Amino acid sequence: MTHDKLAFIDAEMAALRDSNLLINIRTMESPADAWMVVDGRRVLNFCTNNYLGLANHPGLKEAARAAVESWGVGPAAVRSIAGTQSLHLELERRLAAFKNVEDALYVQSGFCANQAAIPPLVGKEDVVFSDRLNHASIIDGCRLSGAKIIVYEHCDPVDADAKIREHLPNYRRGLLVTDGVFSMDGDIAPLDRLMEVADRYGVLTMVDDAHGEGVLGRGGRGIVDHFGLHGLFDVEIGTLSKAFGVVGGVIAGKKAIMDYIRQRARPFLFSSATTPADTAACLAAVDLLEASDELVKKLWDNTAYFRDEMRRLGFDTGSSQTPIVPVMLGEVGLARQFSGALFDAGVFAMAIGFPTVPQGKARIRVMNTAAHNRDDLDTGLEAFAKVGRALALI
Repeated sequence: MTHDKLAFIDAEMAALRDSNLLINIRTMESPADAWMVVDGRRVLNFCTNNYLGLANHPGLKEAARAAVESWGVGPAAVRSIAGTQSLHLELERRLAAFKNVEDALYVQSGFCANQAAIPPLVGKEDVVFSDRLNHASIIDGCRLSGAKIIVYEHCDPVDADAKIREHLPNYRRGLLVTDGVFSMDGDIAPLDRLMEVADRYGVLTMVDDAHGEGVLGRGGRGIVDHFGLHGLFDVEIGTLSKAFGVVGGVIAGKKAIMDYIRQRARPFLFSSATTPADTAACLAAVDLLEASDELVKKLWDNTAYFRDEMRRLGFDTGSSQTPIVPVMLGEVGLARQFSGALFDAGVFAMAIGFPTVPQGKARIRVMNTAAHNRDDLDTGLEAFAKVGRALALI
């Protein structure tokens, strides 16, 4: 008898289709900007994480071109053998200065940064205290470490305290890890109160600032700057693919920790170094942020206008405190219907459902950027109002 070894895939795909959870991957046909060509149609872009509008910035593109001419297209080696270029070291120095930390390490992505940082810090004899809504990359990094994972309730320092007090005595050491800005709800971790809890018990601290860099703090210096915790938080994780507009991840913090991670981080030791073009473009982004906070201010102005107008229209925008504005709809089928109608109206804003968010918490996630002008935002608001009324939601 012939056994269909791929039958499980057909069954899983059918289940995803039946539950409205099958991901529809659209194709971008132009650079990330306020307006994009998507699946052959010019639409207003509310989807990308291009917070400061740098992904198509002429200064970053010129820096990338110049780096290719000087350095070629790739290092062709891992950082620990023959892949560390002076460009990498310059970017690490500049990022450390920008974030006001002792040292920084540039890796291939924000996802890789969490996989690189967590396993060297904790192992099978240790415990991680992790926010219930932490990003998948944090969850995967914790699992790779082999440490016991204890989940505390979302943004709840009191529960974190209780969990640490109960479980820490059973392990060699502990690590408290949280997202800074939570990517689906747009809320901000109470980092100052979590720091007090961690200090009380002597556990290591780590924050993933992927959606805070370029957004929070003085001129976009991130959540640690926002709370004034310089030199206190042990490790900051960041990404250069969102507000910085390029690609790559950063691990930043105390020099002793960075030196140790360079010896132990598997993505750093066993995966090829980032390209000269990407590294140079990241350097150009740091230049722009250090020179002016104009783009950060415009981002927040746009966010306040859009969120206030959406609430005035009657939409539920959840608990967002940042440029991430969720439009809460509940059921994934409704969210997909809403997203499709928006696209037909010329607005690209994707539906987000389970497992990215909990069951019954589906939403349209709007990503505000400094690339948008007031006319763009009004166009988007008009489309949301039209679709919301057509679906009897407002």
